[in-house]
Amino acid sequence: MKARFIPVIAVFLLIFGLVNGYIGWNGWEYLSSLFNLEHALPYGIIVGILSFSWILGRLGQHSASPIRQMAYSLKYFGSYWFAVMQYSLIILPLADLIVWLLTLASVEYKTAVASVGTVAFILLASILIRGAWNAWTPIVRTYKLTIPKQAGSFQKLRIGVASDIHLGTVVGNKHLERLVRHMEEMKPDLILLPGDVIDDSIDPFIRRNMAATMSKLKAPLGVYAVLGNHEYIGGHIEQYIAEMNAIGIRVLLDEKILIQDSFYIIGRKDLAARSSDPEGRLPISELTATVNKALPLIMMDHQPSDLEQAALNGIDLSLSGHTHRGQMAPNHLITRRIFELDWGYKLKGSLHAIVSSGFGSWGPPIRLGSRSEIIQVELEFKPEQ
Repeated sequence: MKARFIPVIAVFLLIFGLVNGYIGWNGWEYLSSLFNLEHALPYGIIVGILSFSWILGRLGQHSASPIRQMAYSLKYFGSYWFAVMQYSLIILPLADLIVWLLTLASVEYKTAVASVGTVAFILLASILIRGAWNAWTPIVRTYKLTIPKQAGSFQKLRIGVASDIHLGTVVGNKHLERLVRHMEEMKPDLILLPGDVIDDSIDPFIRRNMAATMSKLKAPLGVYAVLGNHEYIGGHIEQYIAEMNAIGIRVLLDEKILIQDSFYIIGRKDLAARSSDPEGRLPISELTATVNKALPLIMMDHQPSDLEQAALNGIDLSLSGHTHRGQMAPNHLITRRIFELDWGYKLKGSLHAIVSSGFGSWGPPIRLGSRSEIIQVELEFKPEQ
């Protein structure tokens, strides 16, 4: 570890500890008011483990079994704790203010804490339950688009798109089976996976044989993927690509594929390649320099950070993910400011841009203000007369 990161990590851990201490203190005040508890140590140990469980799980996930299995469990529960942290920091300050106002109005402290705490607990539980349902119950969102070009003998094309699957400790084969089932029902001509198929480490993907489930994704014109930032974070790019190739899914690395002499699929490396890949990543202008622009150009670019260049260089359909639409409201207010398009559809010149909120989840499998989604693109090719 480089010395310059030590102060940053120390400050992070201090803030992280203070935040969880505040949440833990509120929890103790509530429980002790309800049940007249006196010994805080056991409670404090439980909250401390929960607070740092994701960090501990991540540190131990590459250890030998059974430590690895314990690390997986810690990371799983720690993921949910992130959602508890976020919404507690929204709910608890208001709850504390109300308790203070009630005590000023001569309401007994324990009564105020028990009453307000119960309302806060129900609200938090409701958020988590609804958020989990949104995360584990995917919907299919359909976009019907027209591209004014000839695409060989194709008049129409159905594309199934699933970004940000995040296969790993939390999202596994059960959720992946949902994706397979929806794709089978959709019957797409082509399946595209615009990045973050795995969630950092490739270890759970291999140990839980998720490739066997992934291999069920089938389409007549093939299944293609690109790298996302999480594949780069995990650092097992070559191994990941080999795993995908073995099940017939081609990962495009700044490459273009001409499908049946009719249309192109262009796959960009993620923006993280600028710092993580010795070869960097190519600009869109270079990727499209040798293509026949009379044919439709369909591009996967994990992060929707280059829509202007996509439009200027003749891309007809751009497919992205990455943002999760903030995943948990009100985080969408941040992604909306960072990206020109953080979710949904936008027509920019002749470019049809689609950004998915993603199929899986990062961190907590909780979605509020967003849904687990699969994109169904119905393309119609109508050359201009």
